[in-house]
Amino acid sequence: MLKFASRMDNMSASEIRELLKSASDPQIIKFSGGFPAPELFPVKEMKEASMKVFDELGSTALQYSSTDGYLPLREKLAKRMFDKQQIKTDAEHILMTAGSQMGLDFSGRVFLNEGDVVLLEAPSYLGAINAFKANQPKFVAIPTDDEGMLIDELKKAIEENDNIKFCYVIPDFQNPTGKVWSLERRKQFMEVMTDAEIPVVEDNPYGELRFEGTPQPSLKTMDPKGLVIYLGTMSKILAPGQRLGWVCAEDEILEKYNIMEQASALQASTISQMEVNAFMDMYNLDDHIKKILPAYDSRRKCMIAAMEKYLPEGCKFTRSEGGLFTWIEAPESVDMKALQPECIKRGVAYVPGAPFFPNGGGLNTARLNYSAEPEERIEEGIKIIGDAIKEVL
Repeated sequence: MLKFASRMDNMSASEIRELLKSASDPQIIKFSGGFPAPELFPVKEMKEASMKVFDELGSTALQYSSTDGYLPLREKLAKRMFDKQQIKTDAEHILMTAGSQMGLDFSGRVFLNEGDVVLLEAPSYLGAINAFKANQPKFVAIPTDDEGMLIDELKKAIEENDNIKFCYVIPDFQNPTGKVWSLERRKQFMEVMTDAEIPVVEDNPYGELRFEGTPQPSLKTMDPKGLVIYLGTMSKILAPGQRLGWVCAEDEILEKYNIMEQASALQASTISQMEVNAFMDMYNLDDHIKKILPAYDSRRKCMIAAMEKYLPEGCKFTRSEGGLFTWIEAPESVDMKALQPECIKRGVAYVPGAPFFPNGGGLNTARLNYSAEPEERIEEGIKIIGDAIKEVL
C-alpha cells in the first residue's frame, strides 16, 4: 500500500483546472479561467524578440543561469515598479520565478509550519489557498467590504491567534471579487501590520489592467519595516505561457526565497527571461498594454450590462474598475455550485465561489471572467446564468 505524506490529505486538484477540463468543448462559453485573450498576444513581436535572442545569445539562452534571474530584466522590472507604483527597489531585491504561483508556493514553504496561521481575505484567491494548504496551516479569513479588509476584524484576529506567519492580500482588482482597496483602508491595514510586525504577501497580477478610476499606491510603498513581499507577473500584461513572475522583498526574506528556488527549480527559464527582456528592448510594453485595455474594458462593460439586464432581483455583482473578474452574490437560497453542472449543460461555465472561502461558506457566489470571450458570447452566457438562477428562485 502506498503511503503518501500527511500533507496530501488536505490537497486536491484545483476546482478551476478540473472545471476547465469538464468544459473543454469549444462551444461552451467560458467565464471560468483567468485567461487573457489569445488573439491579443503579441505573437509577431515575441517571435522577433525570440529570434534576436537566439541570433545574439543562443548558447547562453539554452544554458543554466543564476537563481536570481537575468540581470537586465530585473533592472527593467525594478525601474517599472518605480515608474508605475513608486516602489523604490533595485535588481538586487528582485527574484525571478516561474510565474507568481511559484512565489505563492515559496511563501508557504518559507514561513509555514503545520498549524501556523495565515491571515487572508474572505474570499481569497483559490490558487494561493491551495499553495499554502500544502504546509497544513490554519486559515483565518477576514471579512471584507467594498473598500477592502475590515480593520476591526483584522485586529480581533491578531488578538485571538498565535503563530500568525503572514497575511496574504490582493489589494488591486482582487481575485475573485474584482474589488479594489481604498487608500484609507490600505493605510489602516499597513499601520496594523507594521505595529504587529506581521509579514504581508501583496499579490498584484492585475494592477496595470485599470480601465477607470484612480490608481492606488502599492502596500509596498507604505512599508517602513520591510515586511511586504511583493509578487508580480507577466502573465496578465504580456503572456502567461512565458511563465515569468517575480518576488520583490528585503534582503533577509528574499534570501530565503532564493534558497527555496534553488531547492525547487534552480531558476526560472533562461530563455523566457531573455525573450521578455528582448521584447522590452525592442518594443514598448506600455503600448501593448494600451492595446489590450480597450478590448478588456469593452468586454467588462458588456458583462456588466448583461448582468443588469438578465440577473434576477436579489442578485448583487461587482462593477469592477479593472482586472479580469466580476463576482456574483445570488440570494442565499441559490447554491451556485449545485447550479454549475446545469449551466455547463446549457453551454456556459463559471467558477462557483465556495472554494474561495478556505473555511466554508459562499455557496451563493460565483466568479466570472470576461477577458477571454467575445461580447456576443458574453451576453449569451450571462442570459443562461440569469435564467438558471430564476428557475431556482
